[in-house]
Amino acid sequence: MGDFSDLFGDMFGGGMGGAGMGGRSQRGGARFSMPGQDAQYHLDIPFLDAVNGTKTRITLPDGSTLDVTIPPGVNAGQVLRLKGKGHPGLGEGPPGDALVEVGVRPHPVFKREGNDIVVELPISLDEAVLGGKVEIPTIGGKVAMTVPAGANAGQTLRLKGRGVKGKGDQLVKLNVVMPEKVDDELKAFIEEWKKTHAYDPRRTMKEQA
Repeated sequence: MGDFSDLFGDMFGGGMGGAGMGGRSQRGGARFSMPGQDAQYHLDIPFLDAVNGTKTRITLPDGSTLDVTIPPGVNAGQVLRLKGKGHPGLGEGPPGDALVEVGVRPHPVFKREGNDIVVELPISLDEAVLGGKVEIPTIGGKVAMTVPAGANAGQTLRLKGRGVKGKGDQLVKLNVVMPEKVDDELKAFIEEWKKTHAYDPRRTMKEQA
């Protein structure tokens, strides 16, 4: 027993009593503490909630709920850290954090390029030729925009400050849409107009080919 006592004394810095293992017991014992683990979640949100910001609530597997603040301009795949909302720690260890990965559902009208919002705007033949004011949706609501006379399909107009967090712009790509049915009156007008105003829209392509 003496040999074993000496062995444990060397390992724990003292004899079996006093400052050794028994000493811990005499002082009441040392409590084991460990920080809690982080908890990981995934949250899909609508496009407009991602660009404008929102508050939402998610239900956890155990039935409890967690309030999540979505900051304006959050990106798909971005991870939000909620301090102290993870698994509880052991002993006096602090709880872990909740890591919420954000998914953004696509929008039928808006697309995002950095801090810019891209919208494709259909305009009629007469709006393209004559120009005029049209109503257009933005992430902050509908606004009026002027289409210049002689607008072309593919032309992009810019609404300053109408992008994400007011930093980007809204880019409006024009798409000239012909009427569903071209009647005889429109055909006759174009045929007459063509006699004195014919032009080649592919001239530049031919020169560069």
